[in-house]
Parts: sequence; structure tokens; C-alpha cells
Amino acid sequence: MVKTRDLNPLNLLIVKIVSKVLRFLGLFIALAGLVLAKPKVVIVSMGGTIDSKGDTRLNVSNYGGKGNRVGPDAWLAELPELQSVATVTAEDLRAPEGATGGTTFERLYIVAKRLQQLADDPSVDGIVVTHGTNTLAETAWFMHLTVAVDKPVVFVGSQRPWTALSGDGPMNLYNAVRVAATPEAAGMGVLHMMNDTLNGARDVTKTSAYRVETFKSIDTGPLGFADADRVVIYEKPLRRHTRTSEFNIRSLPEKLPPVEILYAYTESPGYLVDVAVETGGVKGLVIDGTGAGSLAGTQTDAVKRAQAKGVVIVATARTRGGRVQETIRRTEAKIVPGDNLPPEKARILLQLALTKTTDLAEIKRIFDEY
Repeated sequence: MVKTRDLNPLNLLIVKIVSKVLRFLGLFIALAGLVLAKPKVVIVSMGGTIDSKGDTRLNVSNYGGKGNRVGPDAWLAELPELQSVATVTAEDLRAPEGATGGTTFERLYIVAKRLQQLADDPSVDGIVVTHGTNTLAETAWFMHLTVAVDKPVVFVGSQRPWTALSGDGPMNLYNAVRVAATPEAAGMGVLHMMNDTLNGARDVTKTSAYRVETFKSIDTGPLGFADADRVVIYEKPLRRHTRTSEFNIRSLPEKLPPVEILYAYTESPGYLVDVAVETGGVKGLVIDGTGAGSLAGTQTDAVKRAQAKGVVIVATARTRGGRVQETIRRTEAKIVPGDNLPPEKARILLQLALTKTTDLAEIKRIFDEY
């Protein structure tokens, strides 16, 4: 073994230089390893308030319109902090500018197919989907039921436009990427992150038109939070979803059976049921019932007429809290309890169920398991 004190000055200098180069290379390799080890997260844009501009920073309610949109590339440019969390790329799957009517099943089908591709891509570690808050919970629920995925899929939106003073969009998007990059969030199905709060796609619902704390899981509460130091998860969904769902997008028909929603109230008329069946050709009806999911007015006789024609009836509760239970009266009336799903989510699940069966026992099983 050669000792440095035995080397001449030139050789000693060479040894020192080589040593420093090796240390530098080691540091470089370590840093490169950290960069390479960062998870890869893909942001998929479906539009919404989060991609809208107002004419002033104080315009938080009258915004958007043609030409007033923020593209996914702008998010990446304006939020360099995202790259500190993960290697982030973005894709634009928004409906064409100027399209009317909101989100359609055709649009959901396109996005679900793309999410399934990303779910199957081994180079992708997590997915974030931006969406308008009006129907975000419905779209997230549809993906929760139809995309077979283990990696985190996180839906996010905002209550204020991207340009607003104290807008919630940038922080919501940053936290959604943090959740998508969190290994503990894998296997939880589709998630929702806004206002630092993590909710599951099944239970989350919009509860206020403008408040930033609008999204809540009324019966079950949040699953976790995006705190300043780390994402913390306290609960995980138990119902079937994503990887264990029987409704994968790969085998779904391109058109779902028609199902409509009716509301129960004092003197609610039965003719609306008849119109939905005779004119609309519905295969199922979700009736958002009074109290614990009861029909009202003249709906009862109309429902019997619909059932005689093979229409499946599901009852939800307009209270927005508590589940519709199985009772002797409900069983005798051949009405499927919608558990604690809001009517818009019960409609989606019933549509998917009707692609498999019209048997009431099977449909009840589906509502019990999802």
C-alpha cells in the first residue's frame, strides 16, 4: 500500500486531483440518482375553473369564455415547484373550446381509455386529473368504477379562476401532484384533493357553490390531508373499486343504458315517471326520496307502471346524509336501496349495473359492494 507521504509532489498532486474528481463524480451520481428516483406524474386536463382566466384578479365569479383558458403547459411554467415533487408532464383532454352541454359520456369514455393507458404504463407513477367542480365528483366516481389502476389517480379543481387574487387553483394542483407522488396513496382508487383535504371518489360531494371548502365526504369524512411537511393518510376505502371493479372501461359498451333522476317532494307527480318511461325510454330511474328515501305524491302508482315494463327503480335520500336501508316495505315494492350515494352517483352505478343485468338481487348486490 502506497502512503501519500512517500509520493513525490507531482504524484501527490495527481492523487489529490483524482480524489477530488472521484468525490465530485460520486456526488454527481448521487444527485442524478435522486433526480432519476423522482416519481413520474402525468397531469390530464379536463378543464374547469382551474383553467379559467378572469379579466381582473378580483373577478372570481364571472370568468372563462372563449380565449380565457389556461393550458396545461402554462401550469407547468407557472408552477415550477411541481418539478420538485415529481417529474411532471401534462396532457390536454379538454372538450373543444366553445362546446356546450358539459361533460358527456363520450368525453368520459375518451378520458377513461387514456387513464387506463396511463395506468398500464410502467413508467408512470401517478396521475392527476383537473376538472370543473360542478360535475367533478361524478366524473371521479365513473373513473373509480371503470379504470383498473393501482397507482394513485387524483382529481382536482378550484373554486376560483387561475388568475384570481388568492386563487385556490395553484395550491390545489401542487397538492394533487404531491398525493399522486405518494406511494401510500396507491391502491386507494380514485381520490380527490382540494383545500388541503383528501377525499375518496365514492363519498366526496360538492356542498357549496362558491366556498373553497366546498368538497366534503358527508357520512365518512376525509381520508387524509396534504400538510406542509407531508401527505398524511388516516383512512382507506373498503368498497370495491378500480382494480377489483367488474365494470372495466375495456369491456364497456360505447353507450350506457338510459337512466334518469326524479325528485320526491310534497305532491310530486307521477306523470314525470310515465314521461321518462314512454318518451325517454329509460331502463332505470333513480328517485331522490324524502326522509330515508321514500316516494311521494302520486309517484308510487307510476313507479309500479314503470316496473311492469321492466324499469329498475333505485331510491336515494335527498337528506344527503345517511343511507337508504333495506326494509320490508321497500323489498315488497321491489325498489333497490341506493345506500348513501347521492342520486347523480347512483345513476352512474345503475347505468353500469344495467350493462350486466336487470336482476334486482344482482343490482342490490352491486349497490351493497360499491
